[in-house]
Amino acid sequence: MHREGINPENATAEDFLCDFCGQCWAEDRPMVEGHRGSLICAKCLTLAYDELWNRLAGEPIPEGSTCVLCLERRDDPAWASPMNASLVCKRCAKQSVVMLERDPDSNWKRPKPGA
Repeated sequence: MHREGINPENATAEDFLCDFCGQCWAEDRPMVEGHRGSLICAKCLTLAYDELWNRLAGEPIPEGSTCVLCLERRDDPAWASPMNASLVCKRCAKQSVVMLERDPDSNWKRPKPGA
């Protein structure tokens, strides 16, 4: 997500926001980008991955809604942000975890079951 009214020619990290919590991109807040500039921060990804993969919870994406990251509606469980009800599907949560773990600058690790 982008902050409203940004100048695309002069955008800064503060202009890019997590679609799930609204926090801006920062060195201590790594993010993964989805389609059309959608973003999920490490904190929201931790919550989503823990619910969808460790706890095997989540709800199917409702009719008329899509995953913010892939823009698709899937029958798999999805995590809904408690802040704004944005959805991330189980597949995108897993792909985002792999991407963030491979980023040597993030120093991020996926949450372990029961942690």
